[in-house]
Amino acid sequence: MTTLADPVVTFLILLLIGIVAGLLAQRYLRSSWLTAQFAGRRASVTHALVGIAGSFIGFHIGVLLSLGRYGSVALFLAAALGAALVLWAWKTLRF
Repeated sequence: MTTLADPVVTFLILLLIGIVAGLLAQRYLRSSWLTAQFAGRRASVTHALVGIAGSFIGFHIGVLLSLGRYGSVALFLAAALGAALVLWAWKTLRF
């Protein structure tokens, strides 16, 4: 029997949060038309990986802030917020 406290389930949920956030960011935070033409599938994978990194960062910051006492949902919301912030920063600070 698996629960949300199971590390494998938590890992998979964090992966899913990061991938979804990355794909949404790639769709709605587009760069120029020319970049979209030449980046192709590589851009989707890159956005997903950056989203995954952000979700892990947000989750662990939530753990450090003891958000786990409010339940697992608070940690997953921190993961989603972390993914969104890292994706936004990555898009904004890219040269």
